[in-house]
Amino acid sequence: MAEMDQKSVPHVLLFPFPLLGHVNPLLQLAELLCLSGLSNVTFLTTKHHHRRLLSFTDAQTRFSSFPGFRFETISDGLPDDHPRSYDHIIDIFTGVRSVMEPSFQKLLFSNYFQSANRPPVTCIISDGLMSFPIGVAKELGITSMDFRVTGASFLWCCFRHLNMVEAGELPFKDADMDKLITSIPGMESFLRCRDLPSFLRGCRGKVLDDSLKIVNSSHDLRPNATIINTFEDLEAPILAEMRPHFPKIFTLGPLHALLSTLHSGRSISSNNSLYEVDQGCITWLDSQQPNSVVYVSFGSIVMMTHTQMLEFWYGLVNSGKRFLWVIRPDFVIDKDENFQVPGDLTSETKERGYIVEWSPQEEVLAHPAVGGFLTHSGWSSTLESIMAGVPMLCWPQIGDHYINSRFVSEVWKVGLDMKDTCDRLTIEKMVNDLMDTKRDELMRSMDEISQLARKSVSKGGSSYGNLEALVKSISNAILS
Repeated sequence: MAEMDQKSVPHVLLFPFPLLGHVNPLLQLAELLCLSGLSNVTFLTTKHHHRRLLSFTDAQTRFSSFPGFRFETISDGLPDDHPRSYDHIIDIFTGVRSVMEPSFQKLLFSNYFQSANRPPVTCIISDGLMSFPIGVAKELGITSMDFRVTGASFLWCCFRHLNMVEAGELPFKDADMDKLITSIPGMESFLRCRDLPSFLRGCRGKVLDDSLKIVNSSHDLRPNATIINTFEDLEAPILAEMRPHFPKIFTLGPLHALLSTLHSGRSISSNNSLYEVDQGCITWLDSQQPNSVVYVSFGSIVMMTHTQMLEFWYGLVNSGKRFLWVIRPDFVIDKDENFQVPGDLTSETKERGYIVEWSPQEEVLAHPAVGGFLTHSGWSSTLESIMAGVPMLCWPQIGDHYINSRFVSEVWKVGLDMKDTCDRLTIEKMVNDLMDTKRDELMRSMDEISQLARKSVSKGGSSYGNLEALVKSISNAILS
């Protein structure tokens, strides 16, 4: 009888891809599921990321209020001193395939997550970059769900890659990067070659084939549902194109804002950054005028050369604007012990700038002193900026950043796109466009979309309702 009772209780296992930008959103989802009443939730992450969560976040304390929540760890197959940065992404994928995949299978098939007081796993929610958890779920006869840390537009673009190949649009036949891509329904009028994801833009032959196998591997194993960190009003036309091709889509974004709603409207810090946050920047912002500061952050994995960094630095200083810039310790690719910041940059930065190694980004974007966001166009950063109502200047570098920046500038019109360029004159001009020349028109669009974002996570909103539907689907799956 006890065994029958256990099998009637849902137990959700969440499993992110081992990169910071993937761990954080899934951990937010885990908290949402706990707050929504699911009593058994397990978060499986690498030992490396778990150590950093314990060191730099309040995750352990935050989840201690949920007795049925568990952190569990798995090896990523990499040595402790491995940088695990984007320029070592092949090592990370290799570790996922050679170590994490067989370890994950062993854990699930041995009922490792089950105990006398804990039912067996009934639903696996895994990162969309990994297809093997879906296969494991199918073998166990349990529900599998695909979690996407990117927007719907990026996922749809990847899903339609064969259509681009069949239409002769991939691989590129010439150097015209402004040529329109017409084989992706819903994007025919604005998506250019230069707006495609980085692994499609420059790949040919075997490299293109290998890249597509990585991104689309989950297409061979279809999950029962797909969860996307977006909201209906933001990507409605794309979602309408997608839904006939996907079993079920739940849109739950912006996740960080939905968390705030479930915490009774309190603005909470869902800081799972895995980096030590410098709160001194908030004190500095407190002393600045409203809408006077450009916040500059290129996320957790984008890197640049010393030359590129100097171009940005001069562009920011020459714009005359005040700026808060996040420069991670691993931010610069070409290490040079003899490199020295020019004296004029140092003096101007002391007067108008503030540099930190990592910031509390949600808090920074919500600060009244911040008037613009110079960003890499990562999806989480894009949603956080929209929720805060801060217009963006986009400098995309990898993955989904390119298509995100196109939607920001041409579809939603809440920012400017600076892709494929890095010179101080352009940066200076576009920073001034962001903060002054084009600010009013950007803010008109941003105010409208930001209001829709707030509505989506409010009671009765689309994301709020979709979370309830997701929890019901998870609970009902064990009864079917």
